[in-house]
Amino acid sequence: MDVRGLLKFLLFLLVLALAGGAAAWLWSPRAEGPGIDLRQPDRFIGQATPLDLRVEAPGGRFARVDVTLEQGGRSFPVFALAQPAQGDVRQESAERLYIMRTVGKREIPELQPGPARLVVRAARPVLFGLREAESVAARDVEVRLDPPRIAVLSTLHYINHGGAELVVYRATPTDVESGVRVGDQTYPGFPASGAGIAADESTKVAFFALLHDQDLNTPISLYARDPAGNEAAAPLDYRAFPKPFARSRIDIDDRFLQQVVPAIAATTPDMGLSTAPGDLPMSFLRINGELRMRNSRTIAELARKTTPQMHWKDAFQPLTNAAVEARFADNRTYFYRGTEIDRQVHLGFDLAVTERIPVLAAHNGIVIHAGDLGIYGNTVVIDHGLGVQSLYAHLSSMDVKTGDRVEKGHPIGRSGMTGLAAGDHLHFTMLVGGHPVNPVEWWDPKWMQDRVLRKIAEAGSPATAVRQRRTASPVLARRVARATRPRPSRGCVTAGPPTRVRVGVPAAGSPPCTPARWGAIMNGRRESE
Repeated sequence: MDVRGLLKFLLFLLVLALAGGAAAWLWSPRAEGPGIDLRQPDRFIGQATPLDLRVEAPGGRFARVDVTLEQGGRSFPVFALAQPAQGDVRQESAERLYIMRTVGKREIPELQPGPARLVVRAARPVLFGLREAESVAARDVEVRLDPPRIAVLSTLHYINHGGAELVVYRATPTDVESGVRVGDQTYPGFPASGAGIAADESTKVAFFALLHDQDLNTPISLYARDPAGNEAAAPLDYRAFPKPFARSRIDIDDRFLQQVVPAIAATTPDMGLSTAPGDLPMSFLRINGELRMRNSRTIAELARKTTPQMHWKDAFQPLTNAAVEARFADNRTYFYRGTEIDRQVHLGFDLAVTERIPVLAAHNGIVIHAGDLGIYGNTVVIDHGLGVQSLYAHLSSMDVKTGDRVEKGHPIGRSGMTGLAAGDHLHFTMLVGGHPVNPVEWWDPKWMQDRVLRKIAEAGSPATAVRQRRTASPVLARRVARATRPRPSRGCVTAGPPTRVRVGVPAAGSPPCTPARWGAIMNGRRESE
């Protein structure tokens, strides 16, 4: 090849390289940009709304990530990767960044109520860092700055330690999330129409509890939170009454351990419980502690399956003619061969009649659990609506299945000694928002009338108006004061010094309990009255 031909060839290569470079330069911005996943906000921005953003690029290489809020022809900066201190930035994986911060009126004082657009721009370097491939994600939102409004409608809120109460209130706008806060616990509100109250959508009802392990002076308030994150709170005028909780000593022997540990180990293989004779005490401690906590979480999760309709209109039905073996919030100390090995709180009533006694549904509802539940053995949980549920444990057999609708008095199974039980009995408790509460209240017709049905009637329920007219206001006030005045418990529910209990043996002197006796206990009346 002569010199002239060589020069032409080199020129051709140069032109080809320039053309390729120009093409790469022009096409590189069209490469796929980083992935953008804008999780929050969804539709609204308020005073301080969480921004939840994830961006992803090969190798985790980002040229920039910028978030702006556009409104009325103006663009307000929200976040820039060049200034990561503006938010919480974490590397979730080698290719993904997680960005979290708040956006709203507090960060952007110029923000006004009305429509706006949230824009996310993310870019990654391409062409050896000479160009960028960009992605853009935008979301139309509404700026909502006014906080919700919430007001209490019901009156005379009295709550016993370990017990429950009902409040009727109004929360606006109608799309707000609302309920009751008791310390660090929250109880959701439900449309009042579900309780039979003829009212608009802003009227709500909520059952809540003052748990046995909460302080008597735990603050109780109503809350409302709109989709923009704006919150409002209203204090609840209430009176809390102390209730004595029993203490008992539980003596554990080898026979009991050999009875319960292998059976529970067989139903919980994931725990790897040893059934060797020398390991039974340690396996029992894991069952009594670790498995008990796991079962409590399962029970709490069942609260999500509640319906927004109230399925009952009167007091719940107890297991009649039953001897009380253990009471609600009984503080138990466990001993093995004379040495203390554990402490737990028993959150229900243990009721015994005879072996395999038919167990009846305490009230109308829907079965949301029917199966093994760890320490509780064969267990049925019935949802009665509005966050209220009842639990029946240690059953020898179950006659219902999940999804069944049952009526008050419907047979659901037979008593037994499955789970962590030494003798045949029924463990029964009531649940509010997934938390155990004292069942005695729910068995008592006067408590049900004064604490629940009265409020519903006053709020406008035709179904309870007839019952309410029978209770004049002065009489009601005296009745409520008498029912809520703390008194020493009598008969079926005793309190006082620690009781020594041998596993599976009813407490000495436990008399049969009938609905009349439950009412007498709750209202502090003598049986002859």
